[in-house]
Amino acid sequence: MAKGTSAEGRPEKLFYRIGEVCEITDTQPYVLRFWESEFPQLAPQKTQSGQRIYRASDVELILRIKKLLYEEEFTIAGARRHLEQEAITRGLPVQGPAVEEPESRALLDEIRQELGRLRSLLEEPVPGLSADPAGEEEGPGNRD
Repeated sequence: MAKGTSAEGRPEKLFYRIGEVCEITDTQPYVLRFWESEFPQLAPQKTQSGQRIYRASDVELILRIKKLLYEEEFTIAGARRHLEQEAITRGLPVQGPAVEEPESRALLDEIRQELGRLRSLLEEPVPGLSADPAGEEEGPGNRD
């Protein structure tokens, strides 16, 4: 095995673009996008520009899905149930990677703090502004 390649012969990288994944798995981009909608475990990350980037574990999952569908002739629903059962057996989460990744958790905490700060700013009275929704203060000089 060459340095920087996996046991399957694909280059070892942190992330793969959709074209690379299509080449590695011998599938079309529309198939991958469809599988993403059918298999909650398959949830590639997206760049700021919206381009999908897949981890090595995503590529392994795609190869597993492909084997279940094309070689073992599972239906989509059957393959989904089979993968869910495998995850339960191995003690893995059944759904895709939710917001459990540390970076996502930290970002969510930061957003919550900022929203709390903004909420408190909105609740503070503004000096010189009336509490009257019409914006008119009643007083001796404001009578018509």
